[in-house]
Amino acid sequence: MNISVEKPGMLTTVQDLGRNGFQKQGMVVSGAMDAFALRLANLLVGNTEGEAALEITLVGPNLRFQEDCLIAMTGANLSPKLNGNPVPINRPIFVKKGVVLEFGAPVKGARAYLAVAGGFDVPRVMGSASTYLRAGIGGWQGRALQKGDELPVKGMSLEQLHFWQQKSLGEESFLASKWGISSNLLTAYAENPTVRVMPGPEYNLFSENAHETFWQDEFKVSTASDRMGYRLEGPTLPLQEPVEFLSSAVTFGTVQVPSNGNPIILMADRQTTGGYPRIGQVASVDLPMLAQVKPGGTLRFQQVSLAEAQALYYQQEQALEHLKRAIHLQAKR
Repeated sequence: MNISVEKPGMLTTVQDLGRNGFQKQGMVVSGAMDAFALRLANLLVGNTEGEAALEITLVGPNLRFQEDCLIAMTGANLSPKLNGNPVPINRPIFVKKGVVLEFGAPVKGARAYLAVAGGFDVPRVMGSASTYLRAGIGGWQGRALQKGDELPVKGMSLEQLHFWQQKSLGEESFLASKWGISSNLLTAYAENPTVRVMPGPEYNLFSENAHETFWQDEFKVSTASDRMGYRLEGPTLPLQEPVEFLSSAVTFGTVQVPSNGNPIILMADRQTTGGYPRIGQVASVDLPMLAQVKPGGTLRFQQVSLAEAQALYYQQEQALEHLKRAIHLQAKR
């Protein structure tokens, strides 16, 4: 089955959990900016967590389903509609053949995720279906979606199809489940969040004034930000004295500071190494919240220890395990 792209949106790409295992060869990881939301979307339609889905940025596409399909949308609320009717996010929706999905104004967040039962049938490059735009690899022909594209979908299993077809749709073109993900399990997206950060390897090379500024002041996400990194505007963070650095390992959420003193937070399409001092590292549990901040939004940083960050991440993963079991039980009712 296929999904037809009638309108591409601002930036719609195929993403999964990334191209892991090749950073030593210089290949970036890529993958979903909000990996937690992508995992949730896949679980809602019965896929494995890391199945390829669509990442939809700010202005969504118009998509026509060429066959009956089970979908779920998570992450940002971009006002989705099916055949002109508003539909909820964070729950499974059975969609009949010919229905058009479109999006309106962003309500909260910047990136939505659309998963379809079975996943998108796109080639894997180095073990991943993620789109890396700068290299033109992965996803759908290595690029963002364009008008006229026909995205192949693996499709629902016969068991899934039979289950949803037995529901009483009548003449309705779609059916949203009565259950969804509880709000207390979702990431608390905010326009201007406070992000928890651990001091980075070169933290002590920065001046005392830089330390105070980093933890107490506000930084604005520049419009020059993208999937590679968030450029921050605001007070500068000077070193105690000029130092030259060899390139060192960086990862999603590394906060590095170039010579102009304006920090950059590395995101999903980050490079594999960097030559700037690393003042901080965003806790993994807060990366989904960070990924949903729009250009023009502001950030504050709150210091946490490595042990605290690990405990927070463990709690998140425990909650996800409970959710998996709950979804499995609901799908059998």
